[in-house]
Amino acid sequence: MQLEVGSVYEGRVRGITQYGAFVDITTVSDTGAKQTVTGMVHISEISDTFVRDIRDFIAEQDTVRVKVIAGEQGGRLSLSIRQAQEHPEKEQGKPFKKPRDSAKPRVYEPKRSVPQSEMSFEDKLQHYIQLSEERRCDIKRGSERRNGTRRRK
Repeated sequence: MQLEVGSVYEGRVRGITQYGAFVDITTVSDTGAKQTVTGMVHISEISDTFVRDIRDFIAEQDTVRVKVIAGEQGGRLSLSIRQAQEHPEKEQGKPFKKPRDSAKPRVYEPKRSVPQSEMSFEDKLQHYIQLSEERRCDIKRGSERRNGTRRRK
């Protein structure tokens, strides 16, 4: 039995590499014979979020739902876990958004500075070092040429 592109199947993770995971899909033909087909899920098709390490999302011998996204070209089958997940909001034509925490409003509030009279000696020293470094960087930026070399004095 040939797997259809766009169909969703259950599969078992056989192996994990840096760039993807290999999944075995077992199908039963009309005659009752079992056939196992191996396909690869690329790292970009694991989840909707950024995937640094595949093992954070799946492990070997896990059973996962996969969608066939490309047919067998030269014996290769491309699969996707991300596209097999059901997102009811995407199906309705609405963009999928993560629920935001409504308790915390997103308003920028600048950091309040402490008056000099209330600062400790260490705070004053730290403030002086920060201002000095900023001024030094401004002077250095003005003395450098566009190609990155400094002028001779």
